[in-house]
Amino acid sequence: MGASGVRLPAISLGLWHNFGDVDVFQNGRTIARRAFDLGITHFDLANNYGPSPGSAEENFGALMKKDFHPFRDEMIISSKAGYLMWPGPYGEWGSRKYLVASCDQSLRRMGLQYVDIFYSHRFDPDTPLEETMGALDFIVRSGRALYAGISSYDAQQTAKAAAILRDLGTPCLIHQPKYNMFDRWIENGLTDTLKKEKIGCIVFSPLAQGLLTNKYLNGIPEDSRAAKHTSLDPDSITHDKVDKVKKLNDIARARRQSLAQMAVAWTLRDKVVTSSLIGASKVAHVEEAVAALNNTTFSAAELSAIESALR
Repeated sequence: MGASGVRLPAISLGLWHNFGDVDVFQNGRTIARRAFDLGITHFDLANNYGPSPGSAEENFGALMKKDFHPFRDEMIISSKAGYLMWPGPYGEWGSRKYLVASCDQSLRRMGLQYVDIFYSHRFDPDTPLEETMGALDFIVRSGRALYAGISSYDAQQTAKAAAILRDLGTPCLIHQPKYNMFDRWIENGLTDTLKKEKIGCIVFSPLAQGLLTNKYLNGIPEDSRAAKHTSLDPDSITHDKVDKVKKLNDIARARRQSLAQMAVAWTLRDKVVTSSLIGASKVAHVEEAVAALNNTTFSAAELSAIESALR
């Protein structure tokens, strides 16, 4: 990760969905256990993951107690705060009060003494960045977390945050932005900033919430995120998008990969990206993603074909 001694698996598991109190606990347990057995040692959470908010951390705490406690020192566990978590003026954004209180609540829910990484989940335009970064520095120095990270900050915000943390003596370890073939905003300055600042990068939504799989090639399945209106707007699945997905699927087949595998491998082609953060609703999703690592090399012709398909 950047200039640090931390090593992350190329595939990490996020608990944004499928691990909340509306989900079947045993299914999440099976997914997490299989992921760990396949070498996924990094589990990524946030205070508001569920649904309901907080329930993913509570369920992960149960998993730690039932299964993973003996392996705590083999794991990287992260959490975040920034989005709405509780009512009132101190339950979201980037104030010191919110971040520290949220971190304490997350630790209680998971039954942990510390998390390995604690993130500012989003930039707060109304709180001085010095306060937000100062809170991350305090969280690390107080032993609540080992490292500090930021998520979804643009290039300029990232550079400023990194400078503040460097001066405080708690370097920014990692940045977590959204990145996939359909959302490439980090290429417009952020990746250059991360390289310059020697900050690691873990990307979320590599499959564009399932759009970069074979799931939507022939319509919207009833059990999909789009059908459930959870994190993928069905209106975003246009004929143009589906046509592009079909072209990408042909390229993946020529590489002897599924589209999902190619999409994950594609996010790892730039060495600034240490890990691709996947979600999973079944064990097969984890196994498929890990198998993507069997072919992460792209020829110039393949990259050109992908660019053409995305136009």
